[in-house]
Amino acid sequence: MTDSKIPKKTSSPPSKGKEEKVPSKNNLNGIDNHQAIKNPNNSSIEKQAFKDEFLKEIFKDFSKKKLSLEKEIKDLDLKKANLKKEINNTFNGQTDDIAKQVRGFQEYLSGALQNLSQSVEKLELVSQPIIVKPSPLDEKQSKSSEIETVKVPALSDTFKPDEEIIRKCFLSFAEQPDFYAEPWKLRRSLDPSDIATLEDWFFNMGGRGALESRGSRQKNALVSAGLISILGELYGDQFQTLILASEPERLGEWRRILQDSLGLTREDFGPSSGIVLFERAEGVVERADRLEENDEVPLIIIDAAEASVDIPILQFPLWLAFAGSEDELYNDFELN
Repeated sequence: MTDSKIPKKTSSPPSKGKEEKVPSKNNLNGIDNHQAIKNPNNSSIEKQAFKDEFLKEIFKDFSKKKLSLEKEIKDLDLKKANLKKEINNTFNGQTDDIAKQVRGFQEYLSGALQNLSQSVEKLELVSQPIIVKPSPLDEKQSKSSEIETVKVPALSDTFKPDEEIIRKCFLSFAEQPDFYAEPWKLRRSLDPSDIATLEDWFFNMGGRGALESRGSRQKNALVSAGLISILGELYGDQFQTLILASEPERLGEWRRILQDSLGLTREDFGPSSGIVLFERAEGVVERADRLEENDEVPLIIIDAAEASVDIPILQFPLWLAFAGSEDELYNDFELN
């Protein structure tokens, strides 16, 4: 029996019209890659748009700040211009007025000193007796024919009894400075010209008068320190120094130099201490009157920058006024 061949069932090929395309793995990977590439581009565009918006806001803020700064700069420039106008209108004009006042005071002071020197030359330094006649109202007491005479010592003899002590101090001032001397003793040395100035003030002026400035406030204060040291030897605690200078800076300079030259402390400068600083002449006069009422002696020292000496100061027994030169006064006004 021959084997009959059974025909194999073969699947008929699909028709072309009904052919379905199944995407391969490679095609699927291509689509995913394309979407993956497309999404980053969209993200970068959004980021760029956000950055642009953010930069615009920052630029707006900077623009506003720039405008405000420009406005402030304009306002400051305007203020600067106004200040320059005020300085030109006031300072230059004032310096001219100050210079004129200084020249006028210098001329007045020169004339006054010339008149004073001429008057001193005519004075007889020998004391003259003053004859006091009895009053007609005192007939009972004036029956006697005796004439009372009162001798008034000459101004130059005020310090004559203390000449030995004063000249001994002058000799110590000419020696080497003693930086460890007791308080209220001069710790510096003086030039011969400074000693001659003090000698003139003591023995020719009798302790009251104006002296030519030594050229600076520092030198004037040093000479005054020597004067205070000598009067401390003569009067002890019974005298007080009153310094007049119309500016706080000038008084501060006086205090520093006297403190260094006499070995003092800040406690030595005050109403109840040895040295008192004043900006007004009225305060000096009031303090000096109070000291005299208590039987104490005031020493009044007037800074060279003061334009004049108040008349009430002239009544006190001890005062010294420094007369500054024109250049010195002008420089002092310019610095202050």
